[in-house]
Amino acid sequence: MISLSPAATREVLRLKSKQNNPHLLFRLGVQKGGCCDWSYIMEFEETRQSSDIVYQSNGIEIVVAPETLKYLENLTIDYSEDLMGGGFRFQNPNASQSCSCGYSFVTQA
Repeated sequence: MISLSPAATREVLRLKSKQNNPHLLFRLGVQKGGCCDWSYIMEFEETRQSSDIVYQSNGIEIVVAPETLKYLENLTIDYSEDLMGGGFRFQNPNASQSCSCGYSFVTQA
């Protein structure tokens, strides 16, 4: 399961509305790099692969490639505004360590 907090849901919907395409999918993934081993990727796409795994959270379909699931399983995404600027926050039980920015992590997977 991958879930979005209500605040993250609002922000994803806000960003999606700026794309002027209601059929876009919200893709979540990881890539090598960042301050630690892995960094998160979030993007909108028009199509999904037949092998993709789809989660539902607060009415949003979250599309994940199966090879990245071991890094993202049980992830919760939040969003908050603060004095230093807003941003997505990742609560990843698979991460054994995260960098101070919160966008990259190390895992034992």
